Amino acid sequence: MAGLGLKIGLTGGIGSGKSTVSQMLVALGAHLVDTDAISRALTAPGGAAIPAIATQFGEHLIDTQGAMDRARMRELAFADASVLQRLEAILHPLIGQHADAHAAVALPGQHIVYDVPLLVESGDRWRNKVDRILVIDTETSTQVQRVMARSGWSREAVEAVLAKQATREARRAMADHLILNEGLSLEELRAEVEKVWRLWNNAHDAV
Repeated sequence: MAGLGLKIGLTGGIGSGKSTVSQMLVALGAHLVDTDAISRALTAPGGAAIPAIATQFGEHLIDTQGAMDRARMRELAFADASVLQRLEAILHPLIGQHADAHAAVALPGQHIVYDVPLLVESGDRWRNKVDRILVIDTETSTQVQRVMARSGWSREAVEAVLAKQATREARRAMADHLILNEGLSLEELRAEVEKVWRLWNNAHDAV
C-alpha cells in the first residue's frame, strides 16, 4: 500500500470479543495500538502514572510490588464516581502520548487500529483521531456470560461494570462499521472481519 494507511478506532463493551477481533486484524496486516495494554503498563511497577496516582490517592493504593492496586482502586471507583474521573485525568493524557508513540512505528501505508475500550465514553477525543470506527456488538446477556466464564467475576460485578460503560445504542450510533458477534464461530467472525478489511482497503486505494 502506498501513502498513508487508515486510522481505525476499534471498540466494544466488555466481553464483546473486541480483543479477538484486534488479533485478527493484526493477522491481516494492521498495526495495533492497544490502549488497555498501555494503561496497564502505566500502572505497573515503575509505570509513568504511579507517582501521580500515589500523590492523588495515597500510597496505600500502590501495592508492595509498586503497581497500582487495581482491585482496591476498582472498589473505590464503584463507591465514588469522582475517583474514576480523577484517575482518568491522570491516565488519559499519558495514554494519548504513548498511543501516538506506538502509532509512529507503523509501516508506511499500514492501517493503524486503535483498540480503545472506552472510545465512545471519551467523546470526541478518539473520534477526531481516527478515520473509521469499528464497533464489536453483542447481546448484554452474552457479555455477562462470557466475562463470568473467563474472569470468575460474579454476575453483579459484571453488571456493575456494564452499567458504567456506554450503552449498546450509543456505540452503534458512532459506528462506521459494525460486527454483531452473536452466535458466530471463530471462522465466521474472521470472515466478518475480513469483509471489513476489504472495505478499508478499497477505500484506501480510492484515495
